[in-house]
Parts: sequence; structure tokens; C-alpha cells
Amino acid sequence: MRRATVSKSELMAGGDDEVFRTFIHDFLAFSARVDQCRAGFGDRLGISGIAYTTLISVAHLQGEEGVGVSRVAEHLHLSGAFVTIEVSKLVKAGLIHKRANQEDRRRVLLTVTPKARKLLEQLVEIQAPVNDALFDCLSASEFRLLASMMARLVACGDKAVALMNFLTAPSAPATSETARKTSRRR
Repeated sequence: MRRATVSKSELMAGGDDEVFRTFIHDFLAFSARVDQCRAGFGDRLGISGIAYTTLISVAHLQGEEGVGVSRVAEHLHLSGAFVTIEVSKLVKAGLIHKRANQEDRRRVLLTVTPKARKLLEQLVEIQAPVNDALFDCLSASEFRLLASMMARLVACGDKAVALMNFLTAPSAPATSETARKTSRRR
């Protein structure tokens, strides 16, 4: 008999992890399909999938004044440094305009350029039916429930990654040295 990969009773329907494992594999398969669609949207614009996600996030968040890198990073659950790199690529491609924030000259405000706005408007012809197909099997109430659960799952994912990093971190140097000395004595 194999050991369960989870221990929370809420995740062990029927007393084992079979439903959990199936869920994880289905979730990964769906995530890969979403990523393929994102990459396709990016290809259509001549940029990578993550650059597309960054661009459309700026377009949705910029409002009248523009949006800061930190707000985009927070929205995408990415680091500010990573978003800065992607924004630089988009600036170079002529898709994002970057200007100093008048209230805090150390920060920048991002807006999409007219070129980007036109490309995003044209993309909707493909984007809308693809996004509709991605979630075609869900009712409105199921989609609202999934959306609220996904927001909570991101926070759980952050905790899981932190735990993984902690549990897999190399031993402290003193502990490693002690282990070497102990093994030499044997």
C-alpha cells in the first residue's frame, strides 16, 4: 500500500488521496491549457505570454494617470524586479510608455501606447471566444465560486512555496560540519 501524499482529512475523500491526486493532475492540465492560450495571445502581438499578461494588466489597471510597477506586480503575484524586466521589453517594443510619477519622482507610471491599445483591441476578436471556451463548462455561479476560491488558493500557494523552501533548505553550516565529523568517526 502506498503512502498518502496529503494528511488533511478535507483532502482525503474516501480516506485516501486518489481524488486529490486526480484534482492536481487535472489542475495542472488546465493550467497548461491556460498558459498555451496566453502564449498564443502573446504570439499574436509578437511578444511572449508573460509580456502579454503584463501588457494587458497595465491596460486594465492604468486608469487616467497610469499604474506603478509595484501595483502591476501585486496584481500578477510576481516580484517587482521581474515586472520591471518585462516592462522594459514592452517599452522597447513601443507598447508601454513609462514616465516619472509627479508625486514621487523615484517611481514611474506606466500606460499602454496607442499602438498597444490598437493591438489589444484587435486581439479581442480571438481573445473573447478563446476565453469563453476555457470556461464554457461553468455556470455563472460556478465561475464566481471558482474565482473566489482561486484568489484564496494563491495565498495558500504562497504559504506552500515558503514551506517547501524551508523544508528543502540546506542544513546550516555548523550542522553539516557536525555531520561530516560524525561520519568520519565511524
